[in-house]
Amino acid sequence: MPVPELPEVQTTVNGINRSLRGLKIVDVWTDYPVRSYDHLQWSTSNGAGTRQIKNRHFFDYFKKQVVGKKIVGATRRAKNVLIHLSNGKTVLVHMKMTGHLLFGKYRKVKLKVKSGKLKDRWIAREAGPLRDDSYNQFIHLVFTLSNDKHLALSDVRKFAKVTVLPTQDSEKELGKLGPEPLEKNFTARVLAERLKKKPNGKIKQVLMDQSIISGIGNIYSDEILWAAGVHPLRKIKTLSKKEVELIWKNIKTILKKGIDFRGDSLSDYRNLNGRRGGFQYHHRAYQQTGKPCSWPGCKGTIQRIVLGGRSAHFCPAHQK
Repeated sequence: MPVPELPEVQTTVNGINRSLRGLKIVDVWTDYPVRSYDHLQWSTSNGAGTRQIKNRHFFDYFKKQVVGKKIVGATRRAKNVLIHLSNGKTVLVHMKMTGHLLFGKYRKVKLKVKSGKLKDRWIAREAGPLRDDSYNQFIHLVFTLSNDKHLALSDVRKFAKVTVLPTQDSEKELGKLGPEPLEKNFTARVLAERLKKKPNGKIKQVLMDQSIISGIGNIYSDEILWAAGVHPLRKIKTLSKKEVELIWKNIKTILKKGIDFRGDSLSDYRNLNGRRGGFQYHHRAYQQTGKPCSWPGCKGTIQRIVLGGRSAHFCPAHQK
């Protein structure tokens, strides 16, 4: 199950900047706090594992920091959404495997769960993808906003991480991440230098290493390497200068294409309006096992292998 990657996160950030700037947060609700976190006493000095809303003690602090504050805007760092507030704080959201943010009008209702207990559930008020798409119905965090709408986080597996920190500390919090591949200063030379840090690493795994390059995961690494004609098992030290330049070129092209199609919704991801992205209709390698390769003139068939516990899809004919 793929984690939302750079294009999906950027699509979410673009939606926040279009629709939420200037809105005030008037309340926050969550059912994330879980019993396994109850023993963790939060303080400013302890680890990041306790500084998230699944920690009941931290959520009390979180609520005080965000309620009554305006949303100034949003940015992206790697696979993280950063929502900046008027008090100099930033809400950091990592959607993990199944999380995605949604924006619309919701109502809170009491529904009976399997145990027979009544629990709070949030349902979109209007017909459409927010209400009708099953992937949008696992709401575990809701920000009530000043325009009577809500920013909600749907997360079926409850793996998402949400925290708040001073905006000036956000870069430090994410300081171990590699450079952003769509920045102008991310040149082919920069890529070559980053790759040299893992000379014996296999190219697919290195592309997904967030300390080397930010934002690339399983889907887009497959597509980048297919387009560059490079086999996913190639060791970094065997790549020629031309091959590195082809990988660099296709990192830029494929990630921008993913953003243009508003992300990949082969699995859980939906955009802020609850709608599917379209990149999944343009896969050339990812999840194409057994299909003829669509590279011009290529007669190969897409294969799948397991690499470091993850799948890799490629064409053995033109990817060398």
